[in-house]
Order: sequence, then structure tokens, then C-alpha cells
Amino acid sequence: MELGLAGKTAIVTGGSGGIGRGLVLEFAREGLNVVSASRDVKTGEALSKEAEAQGFAGSVLAVATDVTDRASVDAMVVRCQEAFGPVDVLVNNAGGVAHPSDFEDFDEEGRKWEIALNIDGVVNCCQAVAGDMLGRSTGSVINISSNSSLLGEAAANIVHYGSVKGFVNSFSKALAWEWAKKGVRVNNICPGWIVPENEDHVGEGSFWNRFGFETMGKPDEMAKALEDGSLWNMSGLPIPRLGRPEDIAKLALFLASDVSGYITGQLISVSGGAYMP
Repeated sequence: MELGLAGKTAIVTGGSGGIGRGLVLEFAREGLNVVSASRDVKTGEALSKEAEAQGFAGSVLAVATDVTDRASVDAMVVRCQEAFGPVDVLVNNAGGVAHPSDFEDFDEEGRKWEIALNIDGVVNCCQAVAGDMLGRSTGSVINISSNSSLLGEAAANIVHYGSVKGFVNSFSKALAWEWAKKGVRVNNICPGWIVPENEDHVGEGSFWNRFGFETMGKPDEMAKALEDGSLWNMSGLPIPRLGRPEDIAKLALFLASDVSGYITGQLISVSGGAYMP
């Protein structure tokens, strides 16, 4: 199916993470020019070189961005406009868990960190692209939430994170309603466990490197554990395979395109059937 996205401009926040890598590279493969907006510029620049080496039709530009700082986000959008033109697609992928903890022991620093990244970051980016999208009465915003906002067991030891992602779910629906008549669509993807193909596919700041690989295992170890039925929280999946970053990127591409032009305000779980509303 031709998505008609070639030559369009997308911003993907959190491009240095596992899902971010899949989003940035698949969008570039489809022909979009992509700004990888992340504090980890080194990983973004590596993605740019990889997209070029593979001959993707779209270009990748790494821009140092702190989504919790509105001035940093505004500067990134200006850099995007200078390089590629107006923003057509925004993927709010930046987010994360401060650290796993029983809720009663969760610290104030971690709580504020999760609010700033998962809530303020999404709001900052949506407001920053509003001029481009509302001014031209066109655009697609795709917010990346989490299955931990939908299932209690998926928020085990990360209760606060699941809750702030619940804000993203409500925010997406409310903003979709408000912006629909203004020509801009807003949709929401809730990933389950999405595992990078290789451990070197994520930047230093990714939760995988901070604690994910240590608690869940390396990608090859997780694949083996899934096969033998011992992988925590995943061995009972209806679709018995690991989710990969490309699974999120392919849905995001569909939602970014006019092929999905009659869809807005929707929440879709990509989790191998772990969540079935």
C-alpha cells in the first residue's frame, strides 16, 4: 500500500531508544525526512549515517533536545523547519521509567522525573508544532504511551509510570477532539514489551541500559526464555513472539499517513494480544 509519505517531515522524540530507533529508520526508509530529537545526539547521528548507508529515501537529522524544556523543544522545531520545512508528523516517543520500585517506596525525585518526561515532554512538543500543523490545517500527532497504563500487571513495580502514561491516553483523546475540526489528527499507541534486536541498538540513557537488560536479560536471552516459557510477564502472549521496534513503527507510519485520514482519538495496543479491550 502506498502511504504517500515520501518527502514529508517528521519529528521523532526519544530517537535514541529501542522503539525510537525503529521509528526513525522506518520513517526514513518510507521517504520521510526525520528529525531525531533526543539528548543523545551521538546515537541520532549514528542513525543518520545508517539511513544514508542503506540508501533510504529520507534523511535523518539529529538535533540535541530536552523535551522537558520548552525552549529546547522550540529550538529543535526551528532547526527542523530550516532543514526540511514545516512539520507534518510528530511522534512523541520520548518517555521512560525513573527506576522500578514498590509504590510505597517510590521517591519524589523519580516521581518528578517521570512527570517531566512523560507528561511535560508530550505537552511541550504538541504545543511547539501547533503553529505548523494548525496553520496549514494538516498534520498527524502520534503519542507513544504504554500497556502499563492499561493493565495493572503491566505496571508492576512501575505504578507511577503507568499512571503518567494514563495522562497521555486521556490527553491524546481530548486533543484529538479539539484539533479534529482544525485538520490535525491525534492518535495513541500503547506498546507492550518491545525488545531491541541487539543490545547495541539503544543509547546509554535507554532504560534497557539503565536497568532493563539487567532485570529482563539481553535480547537473545529473552527470546530463548520466551521459547521455554520462563520469560516474566510475556510467556503467555497470544502471539508467541517478542515485539520489536518495527512493530510500533509500522503502525505509526499508517497513522501518520492520509491512508488513516478518518482515524483520530484512537488508542491501539501493540502487544501481541496482551491487552484486548
